[in-house]
Amino acid sequence: MSDLGAIWVYLSSEPLLWLTATLAAYVIGDALFRASGRAPLVNPVLVAVALLAAVLWLSDTPYQTYFEGAQFVHFMLGPATVALAVPLYTNLAKVRAAALPMIAALLAGSLTAMATAVGLGYALGIRGEVLMSLAPKSATAPVALGISEAIGGLPTLTAVLVILTGIIGAVFATPLLNLLRIHDWRARGFATGVAAHGIGTARAFQVNETAGAFAGIGMGVNAVLTAVLAPVLMGLIF
Repeated sequence: MSDLGAIWVYLSSEPLLWLTATLAAYVIGDALFRASGRAPLVNPVLVAVALLAAVLWLSDTPYQTYFEGAQFVHFMLGPATVALAVPLYTNLAKVRAAALPMIAALLAGSLTAMATAVGLGYALGIRGEVLMSLAPKSATAPVALGISEAIGGLPTLTAVLVILTGIIGAVFATPLLNLLRIHDWRARGFATGVAAHGIGTARAFQVNETAGAFAGIGMGVNAVLTAVLAPVLMGLIF
């Protein structure tokens, strides 16, 4: 047992361990997702987060130690966001045909996401930098963290809120849109991308290719609009 303990101490200090653990957790989550028949509640990101949280808690590993190994995944968020220009380009004709409804939906969705989060937080007595951290929670992570820092929020808290928003959106978007009898894949995808950024976009691609493409577009344009509107909105409030 002492030898195993010594091996664990050595491995836990190596960055490659936590990168491998992150990838393995997602592979397990994806396998469970497929085995469940792609049930929304068995979202691979949600499963991976739960598995990693359990491992960190049981091994008493600080988050900083974990992040030293997993930061390569974090770094790839930027290039992945930029790559969303590809579905925008390939679906340019469809985007032009639905430009006005998409602009209206973008404005409504982006403003609603920020206003409801900040409004509810304020009504519940939240103030200061914690309240500021709520505003960009529906933007994709690289953009949301920059916005949070720029307006005086807490980027680490914003990161948690972004992940929670994405997971909730990915889990409930499909059942909710089915309940509302919205069958246009463009509308379904765009709504999911605006509301639930990258995690929602990944879910949309699993459901339908057109929905995934429009989710990527929604995610990208919402990130830009949130970066413009969040400082203005918070400036008007405070």
